[in-house]
Amino acid sequence: MSVLTSYGQEETDDYLEFNDRNNVVHGVYVGINMGLGEIDGGNAYNGGLKIAYVANQQFEVGFASNFLYSEQDIYNNSLSRYEDLIAVYGGLHLEPIFFSKRRINLSFPLLLGAGAVGYVDNKFRNDESYVEDLTEDDIDAVFVAEPGINALFNISRYLQLEAGVKYRFSSRIDLPPTRITRINGFSAGIGVKVGIFNMGRNRYKKNVQ
Repeated sequence: MSVLTSYGQEETDDYLEFNDRNNVVHGVYVGINMGLGEIDGGNAYNGGLKIAYVANQQFEVGFASNFLYSEQDIYNNSLSRYEDLIAVYGGLHLEPIFFSKRRINLSFPLLLGAGAVGYVDNKFRNDESYVEDLTEDDIDAVFVAEPGINALFNISRYLQLEAGVKYRFSSRIDLPPTRITRINGFSAGIGVKVGIFNMGRNRYKKNVQ
């Protein structure tokens, strides 16, 4: 008696099993995060937003943007005031994921992008009615590479939490006052991702002709 086999099937003495290892499980999500770090000895606070596609729960690619504020209290002689640093940057988000089938995963996110850095009068920290408009002389372009390491906690098919640390490398900035020339620094943070992480899950066919 001959046995007919076809691609994608494995036959045993007891059952016929489909081999779906080559199929990809897709996912998409929106994430927000916040963190605390340091720049040139001053506290730095950051918040971010990212949108990403997840391939087979093993690799993310998407877009990420971050807002950064640091309490520097740098005295600007020309304006006779103390100033703090702000930055906004965004770009390509890449994140390989390990142990993706477990409840807790390990990942290595990387952001490659660009943005702007500037100084603002620190009065707005103590006076909510104070508003200052930035001009071209108050900001400078910056390029950023931000690698990190995260622990990912799979709460459900639609929700994931993350916590980790990252280091920000930046290009040189040239703004008066010039004490800070780069916005390099470590930060630690937490975040939440909301989406569908295993959209189109694989299923075995039961009836085989």
